[in-house]
Amino acid sequence: MAIQAIKGAFLALFFILAVSAFAQQQPHFDKEPLVIQTASGRMLNFTVEIAASSEQRQYGLMFRKEMAEDAGMIFDFGQPRRVTMWMENTILPLDMLFIDSGGTIRHIKENAVPYSRAIIDSMGEVKYVVELNAGIVRKFEIKIGDKVASATVTRKE
Repeated sequence: MAIQAIKGAFLALFFILAVSAFAQQQPHFDKEPLVIQTASGRMLNFTVEIAASSEQRQYGLMFRKEMAEDAGMIFDFGQPRRVTMWMENTILPLDMLFIDSGGTIRHIKENAVPYSRAIIDSMGEVKYVVELNAGIVRKFEIKIGDKVASATVTRKE
């Protein structure tokens, strides 16, 4: 009887660990170059992962422990709309750029707090959100009105 209980406990532990590992399996993300042109004419180059599917957008940068300074993620929502984001299960502090269909930054959220369930609102219709490491906006003086270009943003549908 004790052996059955131990086997059952091990089986339950294995199941919990397997489910936990499966939950953290990230979807595949393609990458592309992205350029931000500031009002001062500065060109900032990044390599971003593309979150275009619902599954990719839901997963985003969750569970990532590090990201290169010149890396990020672009979320493509397909059509302009009001977007809300949050940081639950996101370890990295992030800067978020909310971008309209023409590639213009319309709203910025700096230093989004890791693990927070607070809603981060686009404050208007946007088609894309770019997430970068926290501090990039301040470091490079990225502002509302600056332009973003990438294959995703400039693609004609």
